[in-house]
Order: sequence, then structure tokens, then C-alpha cells
Amino acid sequence: MVHVIAIITAKPGQRDKILAAIRDNLPAVRAEKGCIEYGPAIDAEGIGPFQTKAGPDTVFVIEKWADADALRAHAAAPHMAAYAAKVKDLVASRVIHVLSPAA
Repeated sequence: MVHVIAIITAKPGQRDKILAAIRDNLPAVRAEKGCIEYGPAIDAEGIGPFQTKAGPDTVFVIEKWADADALRAHAAAPHMAAYAAKVKDLVASRVIHVLSPAA
């Protein structure tokens, strides 16, 4: 299994537009071979002082893929290219962490 944490920082005030584009793309991504989990997340509210918030412009995409080949196919999928084109002017930065289970 491959875990992915994608951290997308929107240009100020653009997070909702990015979230809408991600949500529009969810059915296509979740239908991909090897997709176990794929969904956007934002800072939770009311958790307490131990939480480190990312801020109002940040979206995390939490992903799990069956294997590296499934992740590579996802990255090359036409619907991901269409999503990237849709949000390119809304994104300030993007960081993608690809992780292996440690246990």
C-alpha cells in the first residue's frame, strides 16, 4: 500500500474553488483501479491547543493506493490533467508526500 498526503495551499481566498474542483473530480478518482481512499480535508475546529493548524488557505488530500503503479496511473490520468488545468491559477503551492506504511 502507498499513502499520500498532498498539501495544497490556495492563493488567498481561493480554497473553496479548489475544494469544489477536487469534489467534482472525486467520482473519477475513486473509480480508478487501486484507489483505496481519496478525499479532501481541512483544519478541524475546536480540537484544542495541541493542534497545529495549517490555515484557511490549505487543503490536504488524504490518499491510499494499492501500490505504486496505481499511484503512477492516477498521476497520469486525463481527469487529473483536467483538474490541474482547472486549478493552476488558484494554487500558491503544492507539496506531495508519498509514504510507505512503517508497521
